[in-house]
Amino acid sequence: MLDPQEQAQFTATVQVPPSASPGERYAVIWAATVPAPDSTANVNIVQRVGIRVYLDVGPGGEPPSDFAIGEVVPARDEQGRPSVAVSVRNTGGRALDMTGSAVLSDGPGGVRAGPFDVVQGTTLAAGETGTVRVPFPTELANGPWRITVDLASGKIRRSASGTITFPEPGRTGRRALLDPVWWLRGGTLATVVLAGVGVVLLVRRLRRRPAAQVAASSTGSAVRK
Repeated sequence: MLDPQEQAQFTATVQVPPSASPGERYAVIWAATVPAPDSTANVNIVQRVGIRVYLDVGPGGEPPSDFAIGEVVPARDEQGRPSVAVSVRNTGGRALDMTGSAVLSDGPGGVRAGPFDVVQGTTLAAGETGTVRVPFPTELANGPWRITVDLASGKIRRSASGTITFPEPGRTGRRALLDPVWWLRGGTLATVVLAGVGVVLLVRRLRRRPAAQVAASSTGSAVRK
């Protein structure tokens, strides 16, 4: 029993039977208030709040998490507001709560727009395929655009890019397959590393050059004497 504005903590224990198969299980722990029965009322209101439970069954710690970004479908609703639906496949062993954003570039006249946030609320179970939606401003031109999608679930982050064109109001545009862009980041990192190695080698070379010149000068003086 809690008085108004009062707080309390409780501990919940989940007993896993020995016969349970390995894997991740999903549940919810509810806290609810139920009104007293009233035979004269047609509707009873129940106030309820809950927290998610992710239960890993089996040895070896939690299963790995990962996902892959697939195709993107551009669209405009009847009011003309554009959006994209991005396909995501959960390739890991536990549920994912998707977040992220999208950036539009190389638009008409070289225009760039974004980032625009993903609509929250997309949860994918292990092995499940679903979509995340990104809305854009109504005044956005049809394109074509270069879209780069950055998605994340916890510490797992993936990016993909492709070309889209928004349709007229009330229609769905042509599907486009997004290509992973992790190799771009890897190439950028490799370029930075190589540049750093080049700077180190140049500094060493410059440090050695004065010493060599001094040695040559001393040898020449000895010969003249």
